[in-house]
Amino acid sequence: MSQLAAIVPQALLGSLRKTLIRGPFRAYFSTTPKTFAVDMETVNTTERLRELRRLMKENQVDVYVVPSEDSHQSEYIAPCDARREFVSGFSGSAGTAVITSEKAALATDGRYFNQASKQLDSNWHLLKQGLEDVPTWQEWTAEQSKGHKTVGVDPTVITAPEARKLTEKIKKNGGAELVGVKANLVDLVWGNDRPPRPNKKVSVLGIEFAGKKFEEKIEDLRKELDKKKSAGLIVSMLDEIAWLYNLRGNDIPYNPVFFSYAAVTPTTATLYIDESKLSQDVISHLGDKVRTRPYSAIFEDAKAFGESLEMEAPIAGKPQTPKKKFWIPTKASWALSLDLGGEEKVEEIRSPIGDAKAIKNATELEGMRACHVRDGASLSEYFAWLEEELTVKQTKLDEVQAADKLEEIRSKKERFVGLSFDTISSTGPNAAVIHYKPERGNCSVIDPTALYLCDSGAQYFDGTTDTTRTIHFGEPKKMERKAYTLVLKGVIALDRAVFPKGTSGFALDTLARQFLWREGLDYRHGTGHGVGSYLNVHEGPIGIGTRIQFSEVPLSIGNVLSDEPGYYEDGNFGIRIENMILAKEAKTNYKFGDKPWLAFEHVTMVPMCRKLIDGKMLTPVERTWLNDYHQEVYDKTKGFFEDDERTMKWLERETRSINVIEFTLT
Repeated sequence: MSQLAAIVPQALLGSLRKTLIRGPFRAYFSTTPKTFAVDMETVNTTERLRELRRLMKENQVDVYVVPSEDSHQSEYIAPCDARREFVSGFSGSAGTAVITSEKAALATDGRYFNQASKQLDSNWHLLKQGLEDVPTWQEWTAEQSKGHKTVGVDPTVITAPEARKLTEKIKKNGGAELVGVKANLVDLVWGNDRPPRPNKKVSVLGIEFAGKKFEEKIEDLRKELDKKKSAGLIVSMLDEIAWLYNLRGNDIPYNPVFFSYAAVTPTTATLYIDESKLSQDVISHLGDKVRTRPYSAIFEDAKAFGESLEMEAPIAGKPQTPKKKFWIPTKASWALSLDLGGEEKVEEIRSPIGDAKAIKNATELEGMRACHVRDGASLSEYFAWLEEELTVKQTKLDEVQAADKLEEIRSKKERFVGLSFDTISSTGPNAAVIHYKPERGNCSVIDPTALYLCDSGAQYFDGTTDTTRTIHFGEPKKMERKAYTLVLKGVIALDRAVFPKGTSGFALDTLARQFLWREGLDYRHGTGHGVGSYLNVHEGPIGIGTRIQFSEVPLSIGNVLSDEPGYYEDGNFGIRIENMILAKEAKTNYKFGDKPWLAFEHVTMVPMCRKLIDGKMLTPVERTWLNDYHQEVYDKTKGFFEDDERTMKWLERETRSINVIEFTLT
């Protein structure tokens, strides 16, 4: 959905400039490019594919892979990096396109099956990842390489581990090899119509929000390098660089990051960034602790790093190996790995910066609590306004107009910066499209007799929010109430979980799904994702779901995650409830294994939809949780509505205590 620029009162702007963040403020308030709106109509890709195939032939490539990611493996990307969307017409955030001389396939996950089926034209075959008997995009690619065919990819947009695995599959299926094609072929097809690369100013995030000096973060990293006897670390993930140096930017919509690389060794720290992005304030902030180099210099420096490694004494019949290797995160590009010297000179690891960033410090946790109270108040005000407009005034509002109003309300809150992702404002069957984004002028009018799903979030200087509520303005159907209550029971079960240290989000996933499973129902997305602190709304390495990587990293005290089960009926309705939860130490009667036990603390402060709750389905424990939660929401947000009678009445109605008699009469 195309979003309006974030609007903040001038008086607040002045205050923010002085007290909240140093450096240019206007960079954070930009109009979201229309490229990110979802046009659910089919896109004709015939000419694009014809030109791409011509370039493939010129470059002696039989199969060409186009991932969604940019050179930094970003989930959300700048418009100039939306190559997969350009070549396929599919605008979802996840997926891979594979093109041969005669075929084209688009692979995506269950969140986007509905959307992809509407946007792809007849040139494309949809690979529904995760379904039985459907090949992965890697398997499909390898199959197409049979007969000694060559597969090509831009080596900067695929990771080294992924390139290695793909190469193995290609050769196993009788293909020739995977080659890195230096010039991105989709960029050549795109030509002058390709949007320019953003080049916006970077700003310093004050210690009052970061909670820890960047010098201390670098020192902690160097201790890890010394402990593991590593020569250094290359950093390519944009949110990790922003977090490490306590900087924020605006190069990617909704994500306060900036195009850059970083390298840290036992004696040096380098930031690779276009000099024009640096203000004097940023230069002063970095001081003599961090040197800066041009953005593109990372590749020549990587070669120099690899060549400078001290080698072990030669042993007859064996290749020489370095005494110390360079660390490279598994998310770093194949191109970086090759320039460092390949597998002989690099050690692929899970980024230690990503692990450290996921464990919020006390300042970040307090900021998360505070910003969710303000954000929750905004959502209550929005739902109260929307209900009055639709049911009392009988105003005709489309999904984008409603989302614009929510952004306007949010923008008036203290420390607001902008949205954290496109608002999913969806009515009726549109809510069944899990990551639906309405387009201005081409979206549905909100139906007050149907379910309405709103998944939205904001960036504040003290934290990042992401909240989903499904509500009904009329009389819900029996199945809608049942499904909503099953989802709510899952939210409560995960919220109330107590588990030993070392437990992963993979192990907790069934807690949220169990009630749906008992009815033979499920949802095709994860149950929870990590959330950054005024950073990316989706943050690794933690999460709650069935992805194998969620089993590799145990949850830790200080993690911030979402709790968001759902249920969707294509062409009918969609339901999702999402709270943010913080991992904390639990108070237990015993300490089996003499180790800490963990629990969750919810910070989202928005009521559940009362009329969608089937009270007979809740246990006494669940009812107590719900009443306690609503009392907390009321106590923490009522102060925002002292002069807002409409929202106060709505809040009082939605948070009033639910009792057994009411359930019996339901």
